Amino acid sequence: MRTDSSPGTLPARVHLPVTTADAPVLDVVIPVYNEEKDLESCVLGLHDHLSRTFPYSFRITIADNASTDGTPVVAAGLDSMLDEVRVCRLEQKGRGRALRRVWSASDSPVLAYMDVDLSTDLNALLPLVAPLISGHSDLAIGSRLSRSSRVVRGPKREFISRAYNLILRSSLSAGFSDAQCGFKAIRGDVAQRLLPLVEDTGWFFDTEMLVVAERAGLRIHEVPVDWVDDPESTVHIVQTAVDDLRGVWRVGRALGGGTLPLDRLARPFGDDPRDRELPGVPGGLARQLVGFCVVGALSTLLYLLLYSLFRTGLNPQLANAGALLVSAVMNTAANRRLTFGVRGRDSAVRHQAQGLGVFAIGLALTSGSLAALGVASGNPSHGTELAVLIAANLAATVLRFLLFRAWVFPERRTDDARTAR
Repeated sequence: MRTDSSPGTLPARVHLPVTTADAPVLDVVIPVYNEEKDLESCVLGLHDHLSRTFPYSFRITIADNASTDGTPVVAAGLDSMLDEVRVCRLEQKGRGRALRRVWSASDSPVLAYMDVDLSTDLNALLPLVAPLISGHSDLAIGSRLSRSSRVVRGPKREFISRAYNLILRSSLSAGFSDAQCGFKAIRGDVAQRLLPLVEDTGWFFDTEMLVVAERAGLRIHEVPVDWVDDPESTVHIVQTAVDDLRGVWRVGRALGGGTLPLDRLARPFGDDPRDRELPGVPGGLARQLVGFCVVGALSTLLYLLLYSLFRTGLNPQLANAGALLVSAVMNTAANRRLTFGVRGRDSAVRHQAQGLGVFAIGLALTSGSLAALGVASGNPSHGTELAVLIAANLAATVLRFLLFRAWVFPERRTDDARTAR
């Protein structure tokens, strides 16, 4: 169990003080570009809500993204009118650039941002920041894709949002549900360590920040929100989608190549129960064999079910390849977690790639067995096919365990693990 604190680690999560003499507890940033019509009503509405419902001190920061209309004049007027409002002017556009500038300079322990159109119901603001104030979480996001969320928007935006988040889950193994909802918060101490690792300065900033945070083991809290689409939004959907896909490719390459210095962020900010050794749990080869056999038995059942399902419309070779591929991916993920005790998402892509290499060997064994059966019997029955495949899979299973143990998930020495901590 890790109890020491090194220069590369962040302090344990603690409940923030109710009041601070030097800075407000919450700093809400509103990035704007040419929003002279909506800015005043937005800020006044947010200020009124926070004054009535928020139990801590707060600040509202207007981040002007190089507006060319009357936005700077409106912002200056709000700054003069309300003590809790301030303005930060940037000479370059980019939501990510604005958030980085304000968050990096802010002295508040909790930082948030929301879109100027107030599409998100403000009643979700306190539930958003409460886990950060209490020390429970490191980041918090509003989610429009939660089952309990209530969202009003057109089918086009709904499809794009769900498709984008599906891409994130499949390509970057993202565990959060809604990357682009303009309603997020982060602890100030976390932002100081996390923001230098985020490159994007535009709309992909949110996604990159969340992916890096999740891969580093930080805790992300999700809040279902009520959200109404702004039909007059100036966001260019096509260009934003293209830029986001480029960002996904860039971050995916960085994660796959190990060039992101995730070790700068400590997992966790304090004690983590996953770092504790449980007494009485068998270790070494015996435990791995038991776990591998259990996972293998379940994977074989899944494989046979899939093969029988695929066989109704495909020839034996294609049905076998499809069933083996799906079951192999599930088998690698289950063995990674349950048999070899690998936690977190680090090296998950590499492990799956190596698992697919092991899968190729199994495919060669089972496909070869089917081919040999076809030559020997001509037109074998379905039961005979299954019997041959079971025997071939047993041989492939033994080889798979040896390759998993020696190549995919090699045992790490305890001394090395302690040194890494």
